[in-house]
Amino acid sequence: MMNCRNNTELDRNIVTFELILYIPLFFLGVLFNTVALWVFYYRLSRWTESRFYMISLAMADYATVFTLPFIVVFHYQGRHEDVFCRVIESINFINIPISIYTITFIAVDRYIAIKHPLKAKVLRSPQKAAINCLFLWLCSLAWIITFLSLSPENKQNYCFYRQTERKNTYFLLVTVVFSLIPMVILTFCSTQIIRCLKEKQNASLQEKKLTRKAICIVAVNMGTFIICFLPFHSTLLVAFVIDAAGNGCWLYQALSKTIHVTSCIQNLNCCLDAVCYYFVAKEFQEAIPFKSKQSNSNASQDSQLPSKHGKIISGCMQPDC
Repeated sequence: MMNCRNNTELDRNIVTFELILYIPLFFLGVLFNTVALWVFYYRLSRWTESRFYMISLAMADYATVFTLPFIVVFHYQGRHEDVFCRVIESINFINIPISIYTITFIAVDRYIAIKHPLKAKVLRSPQKAAINCLFLWLCSLAWIITFLSLSPENKQNYCFYRQTERKNTYFLLVTVVFSLIPMVILTFCSTQIIRCLKEKQNASLQEKKLTRKAICIVAVNMGTFIICFLPFHSTLLVAFVIDAAGNGCWLYQALSKTIHVTSCIQNLNCCLDAVCYYFVAKEFQEAIPFKSKQSNSNASQDSQLPSKHGKIISGCMQPDC
């Protein structure tokens, strides 16, 4: 590992960037996520898979929003690491795995419902979605505890701002677990869902509206991942390559600043997710009146409509579309 990480001073340009980004992000995040939680808790009549996933995602976003004022104040004061700082860091960091994998779960859930609607009766249920969310939160807490245990408190480091001191394997592990694996799953499921929905024929006007909503949800999930999370983890991958190659310190220092900037951009997801909340809520509202006309429809799958032949669908007219 190259010995060029002794510059731990706060970059004032990055602090200014955080100030400009986080102040509006805080107010918008509070507004959007408050409305989202209110809608998903009180305004929807059915507990569905997507409803559990959306609530989990909104709670993770709220955790991020809560920490933004502290980050701004810490950096403005030049505060160094202490116990309170690390508590706030933990609350902020937990949003990353929960958001990434909740987005991935939503894509997998809709892929199963659309591509394999008959198997979906066994593989999908609101209870299983709730268990998935609980399991994800527990795993994320375990990851945070492990991260903190491997990062002993250092009074020389600024809170939420430290030079990267991990080994090569750390960069690679984080990139694979939080970027490569979810990206492969998300890309596969999203492309299959969009292809399937666009191939649907002889759909009613109501079904076409729900199809557009489903495509928008998939596209928003994919876009959120690409905009918010991909830059940071791509930068970590580049850092892994540079560190392994042993290139000059100036390049590593520049890359370290890029890591800080892209880590700030990750927090944009606490507002961008609100677009997905909107489409899911609209999808529920439009699907319920249509479903109420079907006396034999007792499936638990969200956004699903009985087809003309009595088959259960979720934006797809045939089981094998």
